[in-house]
Amino acid sequence: MAVLPEVNKLGFFEIRLESIGGLGANLAGKMLAEAGIVGAGMDGVSFSSYGSEKKGSPVKAHIRFCELGTPIRDTSPIEHPHVIGIFHEALIKTGGASGVRPGGIVLVNSARSAQRIAEDADLQGCTVAVLDATRIALEEKNKVNMAMLGGLFRLCAFLDPEFMKDVIAKSLGKKYPQAVELAIRVFERGYSEIEMLEVPAKESDEASAKVPESPFGYLNQPLGGMVVTPGSSLLKDLSISRSGMLPAFDRATCINCAQCDTACPDLCFVWEEQPDKRGRMQMVLQGIDYQYCKGCLKCVEACPTDSLSRMLEQEGYADANQVKHRFDYVEA
Repeated sequence: MAVLPEVNKLGFFEIRLESIGGLGANLAGKMLAEAGIVGAGMDGVSFSSYGSEKKGSPVKAHIRFCELGTPIRDTSPIEHPHVIGIFHEALIKTGGASGVRPGGIVLVNSARSAQRIAEDADLQGCTVAVLDATRIALEEKNKVNMAMLGGLFRLCAFLDPEFMKDVIAKSLGKKYPQAVELAIRVFERGYSEIEMLEVPAKESDEASAKVPESPFGYLNQPLGGMVVTPGSSLLKDLSISRSGMLPAFDRATCINCAQCDTACPDLCFVWEEQPDKRGRMQMVLQGIDYQYCKGCLKCVEACPTDSLSRMLEQEGYADANQVKHRFDYVEA
């Protein structure tokens, strides 16, 4: 039986996976739990929480491991995990890395350095690990969750990566036998291509060793638990739903046919009335408001002139090339 490196006061080693629908965190949590319970001989429990079952919706997977015989009476969501796996970098902005225990580990799917992630998320007193799981998945034509599982097994030394390969083969072999070899290769790349950085605590007093508070609780929730940025609001930000790809716009080849706008489910395209060569007024496409773009790429498929193309999202591209919507009766 494997030995857990650390447990909380209830005897659990806890892992929380932060993701969005479509990246496979729910399946990853189940496979991770099986590797610990069956492969490493521990007791444990695994469950997921999510809203509507659709691509882009927030998803959390919770895994608890404990020694054999430890009573498992806690099935509440994990607030203070030893390990956090963030499948989508944008989730850092919504508190995805919150609650990590002192000395814990935060693994982020990102092409950026661990140092930059630690600075942007203000992480202290823990290990920050980064893995470009999206790039690996695109290169291997496989899923992000397999690469993230590889990274998690590298960080959790009590888990056996060889047993996990058997779990992958068993889970995918019946329905998708052609995907088993690819998935194992992506898992191995995730295991080997991870970058880790130990981030010291800024304070040396006793307060720095306390478990951090969650970002929301009964004392700091919005009044009445109100949702301050509902989906129908101009304040909504769908960028967190993008899973690595977005449309790039070439103004020079655009014929303003509006096929992209017809296909777009989120009204991302910004238009302006301008005169043509003969002085007649017509609507001219100005660009894309990436705040509302979830990267579905339906516009790319609809474009007849290749003015829209799919691209791997790069840091800062959306901000630099965004054309903002101008709403009537709304101050800039």
